[in-house]
Amino acid sequence: MVSESIKYLHIGRAGDLTGKDKVLYRFFEILPGFFSVGTLIGIGFFSWFLPVWTAFFIIIFDLYWLIKTFYLSLHLRANWAKMRHYLKLDWQERLNNLKYDHIWQMVIMPFYKESYDVLFTTLESLGKTKWDKNKMIVVLAYEERAGEEAEKNAQRAQEEYQNKFGHFLIVKHPQDLKEEMPGKGSNLAYATPYAGEKILDANNIKYEDVLVSAFDIDTRPYEQYFLCLTWHFLTCEKPHRSSFQPVPIYNNNIWDAPAFSRVVATSGTFWQMMQQERPERLATFSSHSLSFKALHEIGYWQKNMVNEDSRIFWNAFMYYDGDYQAVPISYPISLDANLAPNFLGTVKNVYKQQNRWTYGTAENAVYILFHFLKNKKIDLKKKLRLLFVQWEGAWSLATNPLIIFFLGWLPLALGGQEFNSLLLSYNLPRVTRNIMTLAMFGLIMSAIISTTLLPPRPQEKSKLKYFTMIIQWVMIPFTIPIFGALPGLDAQIRLMLGKYISFWVTPKYRKKQEKSV
Repeated sequence: MVSESIKYLHIGRAGDLTGKDKVLYRFFEILPGFFSVGTLIGIGFFSWFLPVWTAFFIIIFDLYWLIKTFYLSLHLRANWAKMRHYLKLDWQERLNNLKYDHIWQMVIMPFYKESYDVLFTTLESLGKTKWDKNKMIVVLAYEERAGEEAEKNAQRAQEEYQNKFGHFLIVKHPQDLKEEMPGKGSNLAYATPYAGEKILDANNIKYEDVLVSAFDIDTRPYEQYFLCLTWHFLTCEKPHRSSFQPVPIYNNNIWDAPAFSRVVATSGTFWQMMQQERPERLATFSSHSLSFKALHEIGYWQKNMVNEDSRIFWNAFMYYDGDYQAVPISYPISLDANLAPNFLGTVKNVYKQQNRWTYGTAENAVYILFHFLKNKKIDLKKKLRLLFVQWEGAWSLATNPLIIFFLGWLPLALGGQEFNSLLLSYNLPRVTRNIMTLAMFGLIMSAIISTTLLPPRPQEKSKLKYFTMIIQWVMIPFTIPIFGALPGLDAQIRLMLGKYISFWVTPKYRKKQEKSV
């Protein structure tokens, strides 16, 4: 049975509460959309009512964005250098100085309707990692609602791989369970304690000796991932009060994905690399790891969440009264870039994925604010810092690209003849254009870094493909607003109106089958 305190921490939306708490939480759900929409409407109104002041605001804002871009680019370069260094290190040699033979790796991979090819490539990559496979537990968690094909694929994987790892378990997640939202979070919440009972308890394996990696089904760990992860776990000050975050690189099918999808995916990688250099801002994202002991204590993943990957971090943060951290390990894992059978399908999938992710940003900001008000044990300075980081992040994600690339011209359009007769109106577009031009020079570094992260070019791809990988970065002024701000604004408006979204599984499409099935 889940305790009442855990249930209270596992709030998904206002409807999970009652009384004054429900009203307060619902009010907080309105705020992200209110601030973002209010900002955009406000710029339009003041461009008409106070065009001079708005013009100065836009220039100052663009300068702030230029400085921020330069600042973040320094973090990107630092993490790029660190990641390349970590890839060259012999993590086995570093571990030899520590006692680690008691550590188990449990890898839990929920899946839905993905093809067996996706399962095969992931399981093969696990088998190629440098870790004692007798100390590895693989849990393949499939959805009952996915039908017979998913069960058939799970059974086939078990037949082919059960003798290649210490333990191999397949778990069917029943459909239509109470208080659940169908999706990755509820699947993990069901499969993890089940695996704990069937494998850990049955074999007297201590929870504190097990590192759990919650992987998307397309996640391929690099060769030394588990060695690197274990070293960080054993050298961490508070290993059971920490989550461990690798760098997600969307490389599995990068040579097949269209340019805009590559830019969006790599931009996500770059953001995670920047956050790795700012661990005080870091929360878990996508595939990540933490101890089974911590998972058990906080009640596992939430069953009613759209974005379980970051919420599990905030669950732990609240449960331990702020004494919890996300540890950057600056070591990569590889996942799929968004790809569909046709171009429009890819556009739709990229938008829906970004909509789900940005919805998580907004709902986490609400969750944090609510629990910070309730929890008096967390340090006030830490609360204020994290509140600013989360709420500013949600607001800037939905508004800044639109202000920078589209709304900077509003004073000229709405300011009237009096404003357009001023010298300021003549210089406004030139000043903003020059600032943006300076900022765009950062794309050169983005292009260089992105090419170093590429996997080997497939033989069927022309060498000219490298050229498109470089010039694709000119699409940034379009991809950031269209696949960043718009889905972010969409998500916040839905939350504001109480039109909650449900979990959407990103389809995994491969142009070339890597194994005949």
